[in-house]
Amino acid sequence: MLVARRCPIATVAGSGSSTNPALQFAESYVTEDLVLRTARSLAHEVGLAAVTPGAGAALRLLAAAGNARAVVEIGTGTGVSGVWLLRGMRADGVLTTIDVEVEHQRIARRIFAEAGFVSGRTRIITGRALDVLPRLADGAYDLVFVDAEVTGFTAYVDAALRLLRPGGVLVLNGALAGGRIGDPAARDPETVTVRETVKAIRESEHWIPALLPVGHGLLAAVRC
Repeated sequence: MLVARRCPIATVAGSGSSTNPALQFAESYVTEDLVLRTARSLAHEVGLAAVTPGAGAALRLLAAAGNARAVVEIGTGTGVSGVWLLRGMRADGVLTTIDVEVEHQRIARRIFAEAGFVSGRTRIITGRALDVLPRLADGAYDLVFVDAEVTGFTAYVDAALRLLRPGGVLVLNGALAGGRIGDPAARDPETVTVRETVKAIRESEHWIPALLPVGHGLLAAVRC
């Protein structure tokens, strides 16, 4: 199962491409520096849709609010979301980031260094996330960010429940399903999977969730 980023860009509320002036302002509220703009440009070159600036700012906020020391990222990409996360984490925090694409991770490694993070701040693992995650310690992580194929959402949510400490945060990117999440007529497999995942987390006794309409949609949930 691939973990490279494949989130479609929505054209509805919360999308980075929205024509709503208020949402456009929210997306540009926290500006990106040269490092992030470079990482974003490189993502575009290799055909990846990186998290939007608004979503990145939300990731940084969640990492900072939780004083995150240990974070798991599923889907390294070219390092856009990784830089946002690292900038919100504690100064001694370590980001464990997983992807099947070696070339993407090579780019991300360079981006992390250019952003000023020493190599010890990141643990970059190449491989299938579902092969790697079982090797990570139970209850040892403060935040799990999933930016991968939605077909793996159910398995990733189950893994996050094991990996996160109580009070830790799960974040799923692409929770608006390309703008189709609220359309009952949308029955394609991707939308159905996202819709079922959102519903399952909302109804679970293990999570306290919120759906954030930034970027491609972030479903954030605190582990009880």
